[in-house]
Amino acid sequence: MSRASVSPGGIYRRKRVGVLMGGPSTESEISRSTGREVLRALKGKGYRVFPIEVKRDLAVRLRRRRVDVVFNAMHGKIGEDGCVQGLLEVLRIPYTGSGVAASALSMNKVLAKELFVRRGIPTPPYRLIHKGAGERDLDLSLPVVVKPTSEGSTVGVTIVRRKMEMAPAVRKAFRFDPTCLVERYIPGKEVAVGLLNGMALGAIEIQPVKGFYDFRTKYTPGLARHYYPARLRKDVYRRTLRVAEQASRALGCEGAPRVDLRVTPGGKIYVLEVNTLPGLTPISLLPEIAQKENISFPDLVERILDGARLKVAVTEARVRS
Repeated sequence: MSRASVSPGGIYRRKRVGVLMGGPSTESEISRSTGREVLRALKGKGYRVFPIEVKRDLAVRLRRRRVDVVFNAMHGKIGEDGCVQGLLEVLRIPYTGSGVAASALSMNKVLAKELFVRRGIPTPPYRLIHKGAGERDLDLSLPVVVKPTSEGSTVGVTIVRRKMEMAPAVRKAFRFDPTCLVERYIPGKEVAVGLLNGMALGAIEIQPVKGFYDFRTKYTPGLARHYYPARLRKDVYRRTLRVAEQASRALGCEGAPRVDLRVTPGGKIYVLEVNTLPGLTPISLLPEIAQKENISFPDLVERILDGARLKVAVTEARVRS
């Protein structure tokens, strides 16, 4: 049995649950898919739950619908980077996932990596590139991975193996952010660790049928093979779980984040990034890990909801004149 397999038991069952989805990010359609699955799971468990499409009038609609607690099913900018979290703190509506600071740090790959380096958490060597950089700034030892600073789902990511590919890859990343991250490519296995309430559930290995684990491969059935548990030596597997927990803890994450890593043939582990609100679609990795650990999808969703809370304590004090 998984060490995280006992459910606290539906503490928000009598509350009005709003599921946030959509929004303006490049991952809005994936968010809607996650939201639909969450709605179906919570309705099946008897919750009073309804969808809320994220638009500019979000605060008004949350009040109008008398939302008691929010299940955040958003992905990408606005929903995963601390913006929505800040609004919910101001409105004093408990919500799932990480708080403002942890969300902002995790979404910004450079800030997250700087923190990993300070905490001694292994991560690939990297360089930050600004728009307008000269050719000398792009003269790097190959292969490297070029990615926007603050995007998810491998949006705008390119693996560069030849010098002529560098400039186009950087231009592609700049379509999404004014800065991009150039990271040393680590050969080895693509591994993801799902966590729940601070503890690793397990590690899954992803092997794309062709190319690398990009946006299309992630969200198209049949384009990647999954191996659970990840095909690692027992000692490497245990260390992978431990490193994932350390990375999540360093950023202050809560709820059910997913940590993406690379593991070399020699057993070295490198953290790539932490996703504070991973997908909960039919082909997403976190639900697959949970299912392998005997946690059904509805139970997983309920347990994530059970963890909803406000992260900022506010004490009302009288100011003396």
